[in-house]
Amino acid sequence: MSYLLDSDVFIQAKNLHYGLDFCPAFWDWLIAANAKKLVFSTEKVGDEIQAGADELATWAAGRGDTFFLKPDSAILPALATVSSWATGQNYEPAAVSTFLQVADFYLVAHGLAHGHTVVTHEVAAASTKKIKIPNACIGVGIKCVNPYEMLRVEKARFVLGT
Repeated sequence: MSYLLDSDVFIQAKNLHYGLDFCPAFWDWLIAANAKKLVFSTEKVGDEIQAGADELATWAAGRGDTFFLKPDSAILPALATVSSWATGQNYEPAAVSTFLQVADFYLVAHGLAHGHTVVTHEVAAASTKKIKIPNACIGVGIKCVNPYEMLRVEKARFVLGT
């Protein structure tokens, strides 16, 4: 199983539980997991992070396109599938329009095209005002978990040295 991380995973990690300054093991684990072809994100997510112009943006800039994957020809049919799903639901037109313009759309399509499990802090919701990543994943038939589930499944360990 491989994972595709949403921008909120990085942002909340930096701002809350895994700050770059006090929990470098989380960030080291992401780099090591990426080297093992286990953890990725998308170029669009990388762009969102780099727009923050902070320490997280600097970290992301150092990862390159082996971590933040560029769209490839395989995602074209997946983009169409995700778009068809979004427009075929009962979401408000503004919600659909917004979804089709942001990184979430590409994240779900990339996950669909390449069989990745999508990782996000978002939770499914019945609202018609915003398309949530888990709703889109369920709609197109791909797995979606939160970061803690991913870390537990992968048996990540952040242990203090002696």
